[in-house]
Amino acid sequence: MKTRTLIPKIKHVVSDARIAWNVLNGVFAVYKPPAVTYLNTRDTIIYRLCEDLNSMQVRPPIQHVCIEGDTTEKMEVVTHPSYADHPLVVGPRYQLKDFKLICANYLNTNSSGLMICGINDSTKLIHKLKASKPPSSYKVKGILGQATDNYFKTGKIVERSTYKYIKRDVIDRMCASMQAAHQRKMFEVSGIDIQSQAAYEFAVKGLMRPANNDIPMVYSIKCVDFTSPEFTLEIVAINENEMYLKTLVHDLGIQLHSVATCTQILCFRYALFNLDLALLPKHWELQNILDNIEQCHDILNQNRSLLKQKNPILTKQNN
Repeated sequence: MKTRTLIPKIKHVVSDARIAWNVLNGVFAVYKPPAVTYLNTRDTIIYRLCEDLNSMQVRPPIQHVCIEGDTTEKMEVVTHPSYADHPLVVGPRYQLKDFKLICANYLNTNSSGLMICGINDSTKLIHKLKASKPPSSYKVKGILGQATDNYFKTGKIVERSTYKYIKRDVIDRMCASMQAAHQRKMFEVSGIDIQSQAAYEFAVKGLMRPANNDIPMVYSIKCVDFTSPEFTLEIVAINENEMYLKTLVHDLGIQLHSVATCTQILCFRYALFNLDLALLPKHWELQNILDNIEQCHDILNQNRSLLKQKNPILTKQNN
């Protein structure tokens, strides 16, 4: 594994692979397309970084020193590139196994949108970011009148229902009711009376976070677009996953006395980062990622408190 040293930020195009490798250490944002797995996204990024680094000026082979000549006379010291260190023998200077890359907000196959990644030594920063439990914001699209076996448009339709009687104001009321129910349930799970002084003190401190990472919590759910039978929900939550978001759409359909299926899940904000920062797949190149790392670290430097947040965490109270 190659070593990395911290060097000042660069403001120009990098042409030396060794310099690029040293600064390839930070947090950056990418756009994950739908119907693409996280592992495929990760492998594609690393593969392109390898290609870009190996196409640049790389370290020359080390010199092999040998002594030549007749042993009965004055001998000569000769140096030449070592074949044991030549790229044609040992392979490219930079290989897939040299990279470490993880993401803070894991997106499943059917989900798309913003994904915050940490590369090489900055994987530690990603762990700190995840530990701060920042909320994620999604735009979730659905369609009324049909239900599938996997709660998503790719599944087999198992039920159809009428939907023309459903109006925008009804969806708004149901969303407000679902939001209140989720937050009330969080207090109940934690053993805190929502009408108590303790509940008020938790609320004024900021976003409440469940101690158990397996418990999803919805902070906000509202309808931002409705063109029957299609609708779009804007959801802010933590500890969520793709199936949980699909289930919210399914439950909404039931509460509307109909059925509904999720058709799209788009993550447009995570912590301090939004979708405007995300690199499209066609821009997953070394120079673009280095520039994006600089942008993301400027955001983190301006908001250092993000990684030190001590927001209230709801735990089970003793009776």
